[in-house]
Amino acid sequence: MALAPVLTYVAGRHASRSGGLMEVERWFNRPVLLVGAATVLIVVSLIVELDFRTRLSQVGCAAGLVALVFGGVPIVVLSYVFGGEGRWVERKIHPDHPDRVLTVTDIAFSIDPIYRVELVTGSGWSARHWNLGTWDADSGDFTRVEWSGPDRITVTGRTELRVFDVRPDGSLSEPQVLSR
Repeated sequence: MALAPVLTYVAGRHASRSGGLMEVERWFNRPVLLVGAATVLIVVSLIVELDFRTRLSQVGCAAGLVALVFGGVPIVVLSYVFGGEGRWVERKIHPDHPDRVLTVTDIAFSIDPIYRVELVTGSGWSARHWNLGTWDADSGDFTRVEWSGPDRITVTGRTELRVFDVRPDGSLSEPQVLSR
């Protein structure tokens, strides 16, 4: 029974790679929550297996469960509060393919932004995300991203341009790096 949350997390972790399914990642790539659920299930199964006939063993079991609840509930709440996908800064829909969207997301939970740029292809449960890169404010090498052709994306930085070609299946080619 405790193996189910761990396997669910493995599926979510696998979907977090470039080209993975977005909804699977969003729902199942929650390590604190799912591994915590597996731990709770293991502890509960161990408690159920033991025979609690004496008063002392019942008090010890109750104390263990109270500690588990008071330790687990704050962890679950904090994982939802601080475990988000970030804040969308910009979305650019392809003029000819409405199922292709460029997204810029601020994934930092601080003053200095860290930008993750992705191409999202498809919609619903079949939507996939393709990573174009991550840039932080310290490097300062991210200015904007735009559709520069029918199947071409240009990421503009202060010192270089990165040009990606989009294949018919929505995946990305290796970037061509050009200096500005």
